[in-house]
Amino acid sequence: MPEDLSLTDHQRDLRAKFLAAPTVPAPQPWRPADCHVVAVGGLLGVGFATDPDSGRDLLLVASTRGLGLFDTVTGERLARDSEPDSGWPDDNDLTCQGIGPIAQHRVPMAGLAGGGLHTGTTGWSVDVASPDWPHERVLLSTGSPYTGGAHGETWWHIFHSRYSELRAAGFSPSGATLVVATSSDINLWTRA
Repeated sequence: MPEDLSLTDHQRDLRAKFLAAPTVPAPQPWRPADCHVVAVGGLLGVGFATDPDSGRDLLLVASTRGLGLFDTVTGERLARDSEPDSGWPDDNDLTCQGIGPIAQHRVPMAGLAGGGLHTGTTGWSVDVASPDWPHERVLLSTGSPYTGGAHGETWWHIFHSRYSELRAAGFSPSGATLVVATSSDINLWTRA
């Protein structure tokens, strides 16, 4: 790839740093959910909700084939609505009607239509870098991967979207779950 002369020295250094960083497991206290990767073809977006009985994080997943509701610790699908129109966020507020145990709630969504997830939680942040766009990398850090610290010490390259388009990456409002959603799957980490 030819060198982009419009980049500053700092930007070139960051690009080289991120290109050189291998994908590694997330550090403690993060661990993959019991079912870490769940295939969801035609994924449009994701949103977090809270289980009204247990208080655990739930993930609502919208796709071209409807909605699915997942437990974020086990990765188990708890509910399914296979009506294709239910998968696209309603109105202009980027929310979807919940299903299963959260059927009475609207869930803010992040993904193809817009929106966003939390990029920070107590002691942690998540960033998306694209040094070889369109192949995006998800970086988990205890500070900022842009200002210092070594890979594997203060920041970790935990996901590389080589084959599918990144839809969303971020934390649940509780901070107990991290999700990376692509056009073909969800990847879940928990510290619950």
